[in-house]
Amino acid sequence: MNLRTALRLCALPALALCALVAALVCTVRYDGNFTDPLGLSWRYAACWALFAVALLALRRVPGRLVVPLVLAGAFAVAATGLVAQPRTSTDSYRYAWDGRVQAAGISPYDHTPQDPALARLRDPWLFPSGAAACAGPDRARIPYAGQTPHCTRINRPSVHTIYPPVAEVYFLAVDQLSPEGARHKPLQIGAGVLSLGVTGALLLILRRRGTDPRGAAYWAWCPAVPIEAVNNAHVDVLGVLLAVAGLGLVAAPDPGRRAGGGAVLRRRAGGGLVLGAAVATKLMPAIVLPGALSGVRRVRDAVAVLLPAAAFTALAYLPYVLLSHGSVLGYLGGYVEEEGYEDPSAGSRYALLRLVLPGDWAVPVLLVAMAGVCGYVLWRGDPRRPWSGALLVTGWAFALLTPGYSWYALLLVGLVALDGRWEWLGIAVAGPAVYVTGQAFGSRGAVSATAYGAAVVLVLVVTAVRWRRQRGEGLDASLRAA
Repeated sequence: MNLRTALRLCALPALALCALVAALVCTVRYDGNFTDPLGLSWRYAACWALFAVALLALRRVPGRLVVPLVLAGAFAVAATGLVAQPRTSTDSYRYAWDGRVQAAGISPYDHTPQDPALARLRDPWLFPSGAAACAGPDRARIPYAGQTPHCTRINRPSVHTIYPPVAEVYFLAVDQLSPEGARHKPLQIGAGVLSLGVTGALLLILRRRGTDPRGAAYWAWCPAVPIEAVNNAHVDVLGVLLAVAGLGLVAAPDPGRRAGGGAVLRRRAGGGLVLGAAVATKLMPAIVLPGALSGVRRVRDAVAVLLPAAAFTALAYLPYVLLSHGSVLGYLGGYVEEEGYEDPSAGSRYALLRLVLPGDWAVPVLLVAMAGVCGYVLWRGDPRRPWSGALLVTGWAFALLTPGYSWYALLLVGLVALDGRWEWLGIAVAGPAVYVTGQAFGSRGAVSATAYGAAVVLVLVVTAVRWRRQRGEGLDASLRAA
């Protein structure tokens, strides 16, 4: 293939990427989360549609040009998250506060943001005052003296932080590297760098396994990355990077590769350490551990992963345990209760299970179903592709729990990029549908059931079609051999 033909084949995906970047800029700059959630939803839909077009166009690009195009698109897409302040989440303000508190030599677990003991650390950015400054829907009132109202950009200012130690170390690092008065931008830039790190890790793992590098575009060009990882600066992106790297390390070598048993165990132990760091970042990456043990038949292989993971998590908490006067779990228990995970009859959690079961049955059925999925992955999973089992467990956990926060799906998107089963991206679309579109219809429960229900149907249909196709190809191969 000559250069002119190759460039012509790259023209369509490049054009689709340009359209995607333009749509993302318009979406990120549009401040409609509270004022026009339906209009914001249509912008999200346009971004996801252009993302699909770009992925389809990428299939025609010659192999030697795929990696440069994926990387160029990754930089352009990630940069769109920097064009405005966080739009649909205020979590990054808590990150900035926790970093500032630690820089002052104080444990982030010991005080709530509204605690008067930390009043000397407040500034007008995180803690504005005055009726006009405190009128926004994203401002939380805090106790104050006198006639002038005081508020904060930090959500839940009356509760302790919920973030694990690796995340807290990251917040401190960003604070120390940030110039005076930089506000939200360092966290966004840091998250952008981490998102590009995920793209690089994906490309390295796919190349090492001899897999098509086009899969990395599922992450690199996904609208959830610039919106949730970069613009909203969610620390989940650090957890994704560590989870992807850890799974890449624990993957068993292909049969054709020669590797000694000691080397394999060392890689698995290293992968366990990295997975432990992922868990100590956001807790949620613990859901990939069954995938990391896919098809393991020997106890020592399982211990080689689980022991380092548990040890790293415990040791990461230890300094904060010693420095803190209160619990390092912070608001975790209250958060679980607040989000409705303990009360299946309320909210948008367990939306699909509650369609067919009494509310009281949701949690027991969820536990049984997830035990079955984990058991299948542990027994039948491919140790050479641990991310495949991790995707199965994570995808079904999301489908049954029906979380209402769109940034949770960043982990799922990273696993899709490793495994290539694009149908699971429907779960990633369901998250923002519940979080944003649910506001427009005034019923997140109904939107949750509809969005996650459609996503599950997509997964089941595509899985059935793929299974029949693979079965047909296997049958044809058998007939030819005969």
